[in-house]
Amino acid sequence: MTRPSHVRAEQGVYGISVAAELSGVGLQTLRLYERRALVRPGRTQGGTRRYSDNDIARIRRITDLVEAGINLAGVSRILDLEDENEQLKVQLRASAHLPERQSN
Repeated sequence: MTRPSHVRAEQGVYGISVAAELSGVGLQTLRLYERRALVRPGRTQGGTRRYSDNDIARIRRITDLVEAGINLAGVSRILDLEDENEQLKVQLRASAHLPERQSN
């Protein structure tokens, strides 16, 4: 049985070298992004970083923002707002499936 695609996208499977190659970002840059909490790769029991497909997409988004001239503090704020916006969309979709409350 296969796992749902969102589970696969969240599972850390790529080592740092492969993540660097897939994202087009250098190893030191990936480490910097992690220190700045812009990306949070999973870790194996031995402490090895494992990047997911979602992490790779996020790194590409960070790269796009940096290339647009935004500093890392600004990138962090933008990513936080994008994450919050996505959470609100999920909540809105979930509440749309609930029956409306009757007002008294």
